[in-house]
Formats: sequence, structure tokens, C-alpha cells
Amino acid sequence: MKSVLCYGDSLTWGYDPENMGRHAHEDRWPSVLQGALGASVSVIAEGLNGRTTAYDDHLADCDRNGVKLLPSVLETHKPLDLVILMLGTNDMKQTVAGTAIAAAKGIGRLIRQVRLHDWGFDFEGPDVLVVSPPPVCETANAAFAATFRGALDESAMLASLYRDLADENGCGFFDAGLVAKTTPLDGIHLDAANTRAIGRGLEPVVRMMLGI
Repeated sequence: MKSVLCYGDSLTWGYDPENMGRHAHEDRWPSVLQGALGASVSVIAEGLNGRTTAYDDHLADCDRNGVKLLPSVLETHKPLDLVILMLGTNDMKQTVAGTAIAAAKGIGRLIRQVRLHDWGFDFEGPDVLVVSPPPVCETANAAFAATFRGALDESAMLASLYRDLADENGCGFFDAGLVAKTTPLDGIHLDAANTRAIGRGLEPVVRMMLGI
């Protein structure tokens, strides 16, 4: 059986901006991907609200730094055939990093962590698929608009930066913004239809990378 780790933030966890809860299990994109790939693949959802690529969020109630958490997650779920990295939206917070360049540098560190991890037991290291999250959109939600001030322009650059980074590092790449749009309810999250669309959009890319 092939194993795929989905390492992300609230977009992977399945935050529902309409009821400020969590999307139904079947609506979250890792679940949709699992259903599309079938029983020969295990899709592991590792989403954490507020997770950044590589930066501390000193206002958070727990550690949200993706670089600090990834090694333990890799060790927990090894062996793995593919690691999907979809992070960067929370890096856009002014109190975290605030720029697309910073997010791209953080993704680069995560890629190196996967590649340099001690897999042990003669396990081969997994391939890496870099996914750029859908860009932030305008919102009337004052709290989110203030928290992500300047993120409209910065997040729009993520796809181009991530694509170049993936090419330089021999990783797969997928632009989630081509199949999903963030909701104006808060500007950064996805409704059920759009999170499902990411799972469907990823299926052919993941199949190709797994060779199935």
C-alpha cells in the first residue's frame, strides 16, 4: 500500500468559515483524494489551524511552526511514498512573516527536512509535492482583513514562487488556485465545494507521482 502525507494548515484540517467549525469528513480535500485514489493508497491528513511554513506565531495557543513539527510527523507516519506540502497562507499574517518570499523560503526548508530525514529501516525517502494555496481574497470581515493586511498582493505571488522552487528541487507542483477560490466570508478559507475541488484536482498529479 502507498502512503501519502498531507501536511498543511486549516485548509487541510477543513475549517468551515460559514459555521466557524469543521467541514464534514467527506468534504475535506484529503478525504476526497483518498476516495479518488482508492484502497490501495493511504492518505494521511495532517492539518493544523494556523500552521506556518517555518515561523513562530507568538500569539498562538500551541506551536504552529511547520519546521519544528514536521520531523516528528514524518517519524510518526514513516514509511511514506509522497509528502504533500500545502502551507503559506498563515505566513501572510503581518505578525508572522508577511511576504510570499518568506513563505517560499519556509517551503524550501520543509523540502530539505523531508529529503534529509533519517528514514531508517532501509526505507526510501518519499517524493514531495508542493501545493500553492488559493490566494487570499477581499473580505468585509474586519478581523481577518486586519490580520492579513497586504496579503492579497503577496499571496498572489505564491504560485509562481512555489513553481520555481519545486522545479529547482525536483518536486512536483500543483497550483490549488486553478481549481479553488477562497471565500469572501473571511478571505482565506474555503467552502465545502472548493475544498473538495482541491482533492479532485490533485488526484491525477498524485497518481502520476505514485506511479499508479
